[in-house]
Amino acid sequence: MNKLNVESIHVSQDCGSCPIKHRAVCARCQPDELEQLEGIKYYRSFEAGQTVIWSGDRMDFVGSVVSGIASLTQTMEDGRTQMVGLLLPSDFVGRPGRMTAAYDVVATTDLVMCCFRKKPFEQMMEDTPHLAQRLLEMTLDELDAAREWMLVLGRKTAREKIASLLSIIARRDASLNLQGVQDLLVFDLPLTREAMADYLGLTLETVSRQMSALKRDGVIKLEGKRHVTIPDFSRLLNEAGDDADGGVMV
Repeated sequence: MNKLNVESIHVSQDCGSCPIKHRAVCARCQPDELEQLEGIKYYRSFEAGQTVIWSGDRMDFVGSVVSGIASLTQTMEDGRTQMVGLLLPSDFVGRPGRMTAAYDVVATTDLVMCCFRKKPFEQMMEDTPHLAQRLLEMTLDELDAAREWMLVLGRKTAREKIASLLSIIARRDASLNLQGVQDLLVFDLPLTREAMADYLGLTLETVSRQMSALKRDGVIKLEGKRHVTIPDFSRLLNEAGDDADGGVMV
């Protein structure tokens, strides 16, 4: 039985105003190709906490996160779960050629996805080489990010983990807004402290303590719990244990 969340809501979105159009899988498509994609796409909206797809279920769609964040979670035989990744805006969900989902995909925040019917999308990949090339590039970026995240979880201190996560979100937000990281970066943190703790393998108290420490030391500015300002991105990278010239996931 396919457990795709039947309570998700279909929504409408104009491609011309799509906030991820310059980063999405369709970023290099020509007008006629976008028109072809238009015929096989639909949008779905999920509330925070809703399951988009369960591991092992048949997937009849692929797509991109338009807004919000989703988590990739794996469940062990004894019921224990581990969050193994985050899907940020413009990240791709599903694998052409794979019939079932490899992980549970859960909306961490309110989520909007641009979905494509899988079979027609796979056919279009065969007919449109630059679409397949763009997806390959995105997949390789995802692989790099997964390898970097192994370092974050396995070797970094709690402070470095928090700084690393903030730098990932800040860089993605800057990219979506066509903004350079050398500028003053301001964004709303999409994750609760609890979600950050779960993803980073830390306690809630540790996350709160380290966020307060980064604020006290001037690395970040906070308004409330979610509104974040980063005055100097290179300093945040130093706190994350990364070089200012690279080493940060996109």
